[in-house]
Amino acid sequence: MRLKNDRLAYEILSAVAEIPCGKVATYGQIARLIGRDKNARLIGSVLRHAADYGDYPCHRVVNAAGRLVPGWVRQADLLREEGVVLKDESHVCLKTYQWDC
Repeated sequence: MRLKNDRLAYEILSAVAEIPCGKVATYGQIARLIGRDKNARLIGSVLRHAADYGDYPCHRVVNAAGRLVPGWVRQADLLREEGVVLKDESHVCLKTYQWDC
C-alpha cells in the first residue's frame, strides 16, 4: 500500500537511511530532523509501509524509551547483528546507542 504523500514518505525514509549501522534513532528524533517536531506518530505510520518504498534500515528506529517495536521479533536480531547490545529483550540503551545527529 503506497501512502498518499510519497514525497513525505521519502523524506522520512531518507532520514532513516542516514542512521549509522550500530546506532538507533527515536521516532521523535526523525520527526525533528524533517521539521515535523510534533509528528512522531506519523513516522511510525510511514515506517509500517516502508517495504513499499525499498530497503531502509527501519529496524534502527525505536520509541523515546528505547523500546523496540512490539511484535517485531526480527528487529532485535537485526540490531544485534550490528553490534547493538540490548538492555533486555525489548529495550536499547539510548545513552549508548542513540544516533547523535
